[in-house]
Amino acid sequence: MHTRSLYGRLVDPVIYIALIGLALITVYPFIYVLIASVSEPVYVMKHQGLLFWPVGFTLKAYGYVFDNPMILTGYRNTLFYVLVGTSVNMLMTSLGAYSLSRRYIKAGSFIMLMIVFTMFFSGGLIPSYLNVKSLGLQDSIWALIIPSAINTFNLIVMRTAFRGVPDSMEESAKIDGANDFVILFRIFIPLILPLFTVIILFYLVQHWNSWFPAMIYLRTRELYPVQLILREILIASSTDTMTSGSATAMDSEQIGETIKYATIMVVCLPIICVYPFLQKYFTKGIMVGAVKE
Repeated sequence: MHTRSLYGRLVDPVIYIALIGLALITVYPFIYVLIASVSEPVYVMKHQGLLFWPVGFTLKAYGYVFDNPMILTGYRNTLFYVLVGTSVNMLMTSLGAYSLSRRYIKAGSFIMLMIVFTMFFSGGLIPSYLNVKSLGLQDSIWALIIPSAINTFNLIVMRTAFRGVPDSMEESAKIDGANDFVILFRIFIPLILPLFTVIILFYLVQHWNSWFPAMIYLRTRELYPVQLILREILIASSTDTMTSGSATAMDSEQIGETIKYATIMVVCLPIICVYPFLQKYFTKGIMVGAVKE
């Protein structure tokens, strides 16, 4: 007992130090972007090595970001895609998971097998594009919502959780005259609410971070989500229009770097602020969906 206690006293500090170091390594890139976004562009360009505090505090980069009309338009579009898209996702996933979780549904296992098959094999990008185009969804907001209405993994997890609800509860509800919609929305979903919340977060983050489908299906810039605008700024370095007429070429290049950092912060902060409020549901929610049949 004494040896184990001594071993624990020696090893625990090492574990804590390693975990703290890992956490700092993980968080530091975000801290660097935050500090660089509020620093003077000329000092950021000259600075080498790690950055732990602002070098010449200024909010000039954020001024340029919020003066860019495409950022605000992208935010508006992204909020629409997140709210409407997540609502469609949860409705379709709930209906599909509930239907496939009922053991009396004929061919339910075969249908589930076909759905799982899509996790490993798909038609690819070109058939998907042709499918969206043939449906008349190209260059439409619905091109980012309808094709991704159900995520197979989330469907499987929710179906497994529904399978864990006792059949007696469904039978009792039907005796009282409840139909399938009442059973789903007033009995099943409240019973798996932690998992339901986790899947909402999964879909929400998926829509918030999505940019590739918009790049493929959209041609009208006024429909772009903010992540696609961010990609243009980071990859294509399209910050010239944000600083034109207000800076020299050298100043424009310097502040263009801090504009990139500021844009990253503006795009990432909302989802970072939402996450802590839903984090408490993660452990319980995942455990609910992990029950084996």
